[in-house]
Amino acid sequence: MEVIIESDDAACGVTVADVFDRAVRSGARVLGLATGSSPLSVYRELIRRHREEGLSFAAAQAFLLDEYVGLPKGHPQSYAHVIRTEFTDHVDVDPARVQGPDGWADDVFAAADRYDAMLRDEGPVDVQLLGIGVNGHIGFNEPGSSLGSRTRVTTLTEQTRRDNARFFDGIDEVPRHVITQGLGTISSARHLVLIATGGHKAEAVAAAVEGPLTASCPASVLQLHPHVTVVVDEAAAARLTNADFYRYARENRPR
Repeated sequence: MEVIIESDDAACGVTVADVFDRAVRSGARVLGLATGSSPLSVYRELIRRHREEGLSFAAAQAFLLDEYVGLPKGHPQSYAHVIRTEFTDHVDVDPARVQGPDGWADDVFAAADRYDAMLRDEGPVDVQLLGIGVNGHIGFNEPGSSLGSRTRVTTLTEQTRRDNARFFDGIDEVPRHVITQGLGTISSARHLVLIATGGHKAEAVAAAVEGPLTASCPASVLQLHPHVTVVVDEAAAARLTNADFYRYARENRPR
């Protein structure tokens, strides 16, 4: 695991965009996209590079991590809508090649199984972008999720619903259920890239990177993966015991 500590959110976005830029220009064709606040700086930088530096996503396909269950189709807070407005509508990826879980299906449990099968058939994902919740969730794998879990319907904690209420007209509007890629599904990607900013993420980041491997902190599953990059700002790095080493290792990276 490589841990990179940057000065602020914008610098984190540039560093993560560098990872995606290198991957796409080197032939990566399957990208994993995340929603939420943390990835926004990444998407802004990738859009800029597309417009100003010729970074093309025309050959790529993309898969979303998760989707709410039960929101009206086209709801502005559905993740299918958010990823279009924040990223894919601004680059040259084919809209038909941007896939997400079907939270509107009559049978959402079967839809979860179909999405997991699609990821197996079309994958593996070359680079998977991740955020982290204050309780250590990635995707919507809440504490207690099996480290080997697959794509499934699951229930959000009240903490997660409160955290997401800012995007809605109050917590009562936030769905209780989602379809999420499981921790085992996420771990099938070739390269996992987690971005976290802000002091409110510091405890979760420290638990994920330096704490024990445990379902109580789902993001700790990253410790098992052979290729992980964690990019955090100074505030999110505040609880890392080995922060000085991470800075030293980056400055003295093998060439």
